Amino acid sequence: MQMLPPNQKNETEVLWQDQERINTFSKLNTRLTRFREELEQQQKEHEYLTDVQMELELVDEDEKVQYRIGGSFVFLPQPEALERLEADTEAATLAIEKKEAEIEEITSQMGALKKELYAKFGNAINLESD
Repeated sequence: MQMLPPNQKNETEVLWQDQERINTFSKLNTRLTRFREELEQQQKEHEYLTDVQMELELVDEDEKVQYRIGGSFVFLPQPEALERLEADTEAATLAIEKKEAEIEEITSQMGALKKELYAKFGNAINLESD
């Protein structure tokens, strides 16, 4: 938020409910920032899994490949590794869709709060991200 210019006065009284709305908006904004960062990481992971899946399809079926399970790598036959990779890719897709829905919900809530607060305070409040 920014301070008002010296020549501009604000005569609007801030009620407890208004302060609650401002605090809620701030919490939602913080959560939105965190969720966007998480979404970016999930999208990178999904892209990585997709690239690995394409590379793994080029490997002979009778070869064993290293596959990450948790924090370690194990040798698995190519078909089993490909099957696990497809499941991991699908799980990553679902996680991305869920995160996008959460971001959309937060954005909607923030829009409603922004509308209410700007209606009451006008230019005396700045709710825009820098």
